[in-house]
Amino acid sequence: MKSILIKDTTKEERAKIVADSLGDDYELGCGYESAGINYDLYIEGKKELRELNSEARCGFEVAYPEESYSSSCMKF
Repeated sequence: MKSILIKDTTKEERAKIVADSLGDDYELGCGYESAGINYDLYIEGKKELRELNSEARCGFEVAYPEESYSSSCMKF
């Protein structure tokens, strides 16, 4: 699997990674906002995906606490 780190991808590749991951909703301009994550920060090369996902996990309530992850919510 090819690296998805900002340093290893172009802006176009990052946009495709996000679009492929989120499906058609991203192409319509509404998919990433409803996820609560600003994936444009990744596409623009400002934050890695792992940072965005970690921040999102720390900012939302867990719907099913019995299935919660043991995350320390530390930034990378």
